[in-house]
Amino acid sequence: MKSIIIYGSRHLSLSEGNIERALRRLPEGYRVEHEDEIAALRESRHFDGIEKYLPFLYEETASLIDYLPEHCIIVLDEPEETEQAGERYYEQQQSYIEHLVEHHAATGSADMYFMRPAVLLQKGVPRLRLFSIDQSSNGVVSFAASAIQPLSGGIDTLEKLLKDYISAGVAVVVVLHDKGQRARMAEIFSERGIAYSQDSLVLSGVCLALGNLSGGFESGDLKLAIVSFADIFGRQSAATKVSSVSPGRAIAGVSELNPGDFVVHSNHGIAVYAGLKRREVAGIVRDYALLEYAGTDKLFVPTEQLDRITRFIGTAGEEPTISRLGSAEWLKAKRKVKASVKKVAYDLLSLYAERSKARGHAYSADTAWQNEMEDDFVHVETPDQLTAIDDVKRDMEAPKPMDRLICGDVGYGKTEVAVRSAFKAVVDGKQVLVLVPTTILAQQHYTTFKERLSAYPVNVDMVSRFRSRNEQKDTLKRFSEGEVDILIGTHRLLQADVKPFDLGLVIIDEEQRFGVNDKEKIRNFKKSVDVLTLSATPIPRTMQMSLAGVRDMSVIETPPEDRRPIITHVGRYDEEMLLQAIRRELGRGGQVYYVHNRVETITSVAVRLTSLVPEARVAVAHGQMSEHQLEKIMVAFLKGEYDVLVSTTIIESGIDIPNVNTLIVDRAEHLGLAQLYQLRGRVGRSERRAYAYFFFTPNRLLTGQAFERLKTISEFTELGSGVKIAMRDLEIRGAGSLLGAEQSGHMSA
Repeated sequence: MKSIIIYGSRHLSLSEGNIERALRRLPEGYRVEHEDEIAALRESRHFDGIEKYLPFLYEETASLIDYLPEHCIIVLDEPEETEQAGERYYEQQQSYIEHLVEHHAATGSADMYFMRPAVLLQKGVPRLRLFSIDQSSNGVVSFAASAIQPLSGGIDTLEKLLKDYISAGVAVVVVLHDKGQRARMAEIFSERGIAYSQDSLVLSGVCLALGNLSGGFESGDLKLAIVSFADIFGRQSAATKVSSVSPGRAIAGVSELNPGDFVVHSNHGIAVYAGLKRREVAGIVRDYALLEYAGTDKLFVPTEQLDRITRFIGTAGEEPTISRLGSAEWLKAKRKVKASVKKVAYDLLSLYAERSKARGHAYSADTAWQNEMEDDFVHVETPDQLTAIDDVKRDMEAPKPMDRLICGDVGYGKTEVAVRSAFKAVVDGKQVLVLVPTTILAQQHYTTFKERLSAYPVNVDMVSRFRSRNEQKDTLKRFSEGEVDILIGTHRLLQADVKPFDLGLVIIDEEQRFGVNDKEKIRNFKKSVDVLTLSATPIPRTMQMSLAGVRDMSVIETPPEDRRPIITHVGRYDEEMLLQAIRRELGRGGQVYYVHNRVETITSVAVRLTSLVPEARVAVAHGQMSEHQLEKIMVAFLKGEYDVLVSTTIIESGIDIPNVNTLIVDRAEHLGLAQLYQLRGRVGRSERRAYAYFFFTPNRLLTGQAFERLKTISEFTELGSGVKIAMRDLEIRGAGSLLGAEQSGHMSA
């Protein structure tokens, strides 16, 4: 053989029959206008763009599904999201076909070329639909499962894990890549006396199976564990890096954009992307991305200059101001933002440089009073709690100002760490500020600090809207004169009239609830005093700074004794399930939190609940109530005078009520991940089993981030998940600017 010709692969083949069919079907006017292409078709020659003739060449077109064997099963992972992505692709192609037809470059409709995903998936093929979060109560098999943690000890660790599973009555499947691996594993099991079978599942036993899994899982509900080769020995090959479309980076092509998207041109500013347009310039026909600016200004950007366009990043829910072509506004905005970023970065770098060199107050070692006060603690400290306390004391006794984050779940003992550090400061003659995000939490901390320190000459007071103006004025006066040792309050403590006599320690509880402006004021404290931050789910930037070593962090992961995981359900709003949850809780003498985060409709929700469950005593609480009214309702609920409290997220940082062990949240897709987690922490504060229901709006597709948030809250149900939740939040939202003023938000021009 002297030579071989390899032709490029094509979606279609040409024959006399299908060419004649196409020529009959194509409109006469179109054939005349595209005579070169028609001539090529007559001669059975392929050319660029011939695929657009596909629906005219064949009597019927087919999809991949039409070629599947009879008993094939299609597995849809996250079917709603898959269908949503398919619909977006279809609409993009539809827009493109319409553009071609409009410019006489094609004929027909999009349905001739592409099949809608919904139609495609309705073909008579069995489907297995996999959901991360429950989508309905009918036809869904729901079970809890969690990933197998990598077995760092190899075979020894595997042996111990298998014995634990077998003793717990769990069936185990060890999945290996090939027969050689299975034979070697069978040999190892025989040497170690581990009973096993091959390819047949055994209850309370081990099965060696063949397959290719990247990771395994365990499910207590199913009494089943799947362990992969990668779990035992680690991944053997480097993962392929998949680039993702992220806001703020140059786009690779117009397929990443939808008409109506806000974009930023590096030279001309913010515009609206209006689609792909074909134009003839200087005798050359080419595609341009059309950007629409203020007024009637338009800019056609050649496709080879798409690297100058980025997707607009802005504050959620707010539309940006569209730039005007040819004006100096955009250049001014860029200079302003650049100067602002430099200033904030410089200020923060200066702050951390000052703190590293600053000489703070080095506290004395623990006194007899300190030891006595700590011995009075009615609970047994967890190991993590003791470690965190030691970390804080070590920082306080050093001459450098402390900046430590205590990360731990709600109810895991962060407040006790704060009480002990505050007492240590007071014993050394210093004052303490305790900053909290809500009035209710201020009241709770005031009660806790007063009770814990009642046996000692420590003056604890509070500033909040539960106090009259005159009472607040008197408290601040005594604080400025050194008569108040520990002052607890909301952001009211950041106002100019709060003047400490000798401040030594600032404690910030739930720092993610404070705004950027509040944090700018808090930052001023950090130059000279010790700062202790408490959080169950820190904001992504704080988490990133702690991981990077910019801030010190102590983690409290050990749950208190008798604490049980909260059974969590995430799914579409289901009134029958709602009623069952409320009646089950009332049946065991408990109380219910029902969170509806819209003040405008919260009363109607309460009325609806009263009609559905007439035996329940229902109360309403939200932040727009007067101080007296809100306090009265919360105290009455605490005393058990109401069964169900319908509230906004004001309870997110609220009073601890051990008798409340069912939480129901509607429209959960509108809440942030930290909010969802904080709300779940409101229940399960006793030895009773607690339940949390997160309902999202039915008949409505979730956005990508909302889906990820709900998926995360349904996955991380084990005790001590706060750090994992914060890590996932960091993945979902990004860290923001480590040196800038934004947290995980955005700086708008």
